[in-house]
Amino acid sequence: MAKAAADRTEASKIKSAFPKAFVSSKVERGELYVCVKREAIVDVLQFLKDDLGYEYFSECLGVDYSTWKHERDFTERFEVVYNLMTLNGYHRIFVKIGVDDGQKVPTAKHVYLGAEYPEKEIADLFGVIFEGNELRGERFLLPDDWSGFPLRKEYPLGGDDVIFDQNTRGPAVEDMSKPHAGESFEGKTGSGDVSGR
Repeated sequence: MAKAAADRTEASKIKSAFPKAFVSSKVERGELYVCVKREAIVDVLQFLKDDLGYEYFSECLGVDYSTWKHERDFTERFEVVYNLMTLNGYHRIFVKIGVDDGQKVPTAKHVYLGAEYPEKEIADLFGVIFEGNELRGERFLLPDDWSGFPLRKEYPLGGDDVIFDQNTRGPAVEDMSKPHAGESFEGKTGSGDVSGR
């Protein structure tokens, strides 16, 4: 069972250990959020893991606040949020940093190996650069020829028009009504002429 919000001391311990890096903390919906400066994120995560027992990296995610008109924790455009848990007692903490276009975030993959792919996803979808975990010219989730970052607020909702070549092979309307090789229809398995092509 998780600790009651009033019993949480992690924020004060982080503030004591990193007074220049600590920005703020709050409890929201029973969960603890700690905001720290971008440059200190690796040291704070290492402290949480080694000293406070946050050994489990659940996820990290990006948020684009460029059009957000309400109160925020940072003035920077993006936030990267790290979601960590203890294995003893199942306590959860969210550690947040702010980052603007062109700024680099130190990678957390050396503290939590599980951070490698989520950081690459954030880089691919938002354009946030993680120093030490760069994409190096290729895309991670998107095709290599994709332009832009689709989770940014200015990205068009309809996306880009994709031109399909009518002469290429691939799924088609007629394929939905005909069995394909290897699929079982009425107790039969398909072979060469069953594919519908």
